[in-house]
Amino acid sequence: MSEKGYIPPYTISDKTVNLISAITEIITKITINDNMSNNPRLRRDNRIRTIHASLAIENNSLSLDQVTDIINGKRILGAPDEICEVKNAFEAYNKLLELNPYSIKDMLLAHIVLMNELTKEAGTFRSGGVGVFAGKQLVHMAPPANQVPHLIKDLVDWAKKAEVHPLIKSCVFHYEFEFIHPFADGNGRMGRMWQTLLLYKWKSLFGWLPIETLIRERQEEYYKVLGECDHSADSGKFVEFLLTTVYDALCEIADTEQVTERVSEQVEKLLEVMGDKEYSTKEMMELLGLKHRPSFRDNYLLPASELGYIEMTIPDKPNSSKQKYRKVEHTIK
Repeated sequence: MSEKGYIPPYTISDKTVNLISAITEIITKITINDNMSNNPRLRRDNRIRTIHASLAIENNSLSLDQVTDIINGKRILGAPDEICEVKNAFEAYNKLLELNPYSIKDMLLAHIVLMNELTKEAGTFRSGGVGVFAGKQLVHMAPPANQVPHLIKDLVDWAKKAEVHPLIKSCVFHYEFEFIHPFADGNGRMGRMWQTLLLYKWKSLFGWLPIETLIRERQEEYYKVLGECDHSADSGKFVEFLLTTVYDALCEIADTEQVTERVSEQVEKLLEVMGDKEYSTKEMMELLGLKHRPSFRDNYLLPASELGYIEMTIPDKPNSSKQKYRKVEHTIK
């Protein structure tokens, strides 16, 4: 080890440099529109997609609809452990953004929440040996358990001190974390969560970006690249893989934002006239001076509702004659 402490081995390729440039450019566009921070429904939907995908990577069989129902407090039929995984993950992500990515104490706290009632070693580093499997194939044998505390300390110290671009740092951290495999269970979930946290501290929109959804779609490649980096003792290819995934996730958000931008003028008008009261469709149209119901529905009501700005007072009966609408508080639990 050098005097500077542990430095993880990784190569920065031309592709990596180009991806960082493209990601920074698209983040600037998204940040200018900034619909994510003002849209509680979009944030919540992305959070639920993230949790579903991260658990699906770990072989949780619950569907996106089932995960949504659990998070909304509804009862579903499913394996108790899988339901517990969803509840734990939702609570862990709710706490995540307040944590310090360079605190081992916070890392252990996150693991307690994530793995509560799922493993006897929740919140502690593993006490035994562990391997990483893709199906039945061993793709990585993790370092001995007695090395874990100092390996994690070295990694966290590097992440805290290294003058490396946050995008590269978060990807290298993710790879090294999976290589160390510090916990008896939950390492994949923790590694992806901690990368999200590192990126969130750089740009807040990463707190709501469903990168895991795309990792799940590329799961085979995810494990393949992890294995290749093990053999080459260099995480450069994993950095490329994750940055490509981040870029594609941002492109999806940017596409959504373009649609949002086109409708936002009418939505803003609607929100301006609504105030804090509840209104029927007819009352809202009168406030806006509109007479054509389909135009009002398509250009004002539906976009505002889909973007999470307004909600029904009787959601269980959307066609009720007593149906009214009110503005939504812009918070997320």
